[in-house]
Amino acid sequence: MAQRRAPLQRIDAPDTKASASNPATLIFLHGFGDDADGWTTQQFHAANKLPHLTWIFPNAPHNHEAMTQAWYTPTAFSPIPVGRSSAAVGEEEEEEEEDEDEILQSVEYIYGLVDEEVKRGVDLNRIVVGGFSQGCAVSVVAGLAGRYKGQFGGIVGLSGYLPQGKKIRRERESYVRGQMKVFLGHGTKDMLVPMRVFKDARARIGKTVGEEALEVHEYEGLGHATSGNEFRDMCDFLERIVPQ
Repeated sequence: MAQRRAPLQRIDAPDTKASASNPATLIFLHGFGDDADGWTTQQFHAANKLPHLTWIFPNAPHNHEAMTQAWYTPTAFSPIPVGRSSAAVGEEEEEEEEDEDEILQSVEYIYGLVDEEVKRGVDLNRIVVGGFSQGCAVSVVAGLAGRYKGQFGGIVGLSGYLPQGKKIRRERESYVRGQMKVFLGHGTKDMLVPMRVFKDARARIGKTVGEEALEVHEYEGLGHATSGNEFRDMCDFLERIVPQ
């Protein structure tokens, strides 16, 4: 994967007093072929909620194979396991891997942003990592695998899935359940990441973090997109796990 990427977008908390006394950060990853600009201007910045929260929107690098910005190179198995039913695939059968090295490279990049926030004085349990579509996939892996697994305040996954692969599965097997919460939102009419793929990912994530740590919202009639209802639910989740 090429490493050329646009500068990240950052929206500092408008309530500087609250942010200074009890800082919190959301790092949110865009989807395949998108960039940070669309999310900052169209969704979050206009919401005028969570005044104590700093929002960070990183840009994926330009991917020469895909000829667009991507967190990893898509394959026949991302996001849809082509040619087989995900319901028939057990944990031990996660043989058809995506490029885990690229996914984990993106996870390490996100961890670097987390490190900077920790240096700034933000506790790990006051940091939330989330994303849309491919950005969701990377965010979920960041929360369930790697050196910071289980230590964030929460994970937010919109219209995404959990990548399959042996390395990721092994990491999830050593996950230690704690305080981290997971929000998953998905449209029932999503044709890119169909409900069967989402339900499979939801089951595997729930098995890892525990059902009590999982909050799931399905949005009737919504395609591979977001909605006002989804953002309201997400903001409610954030207000609960990283309160002012």
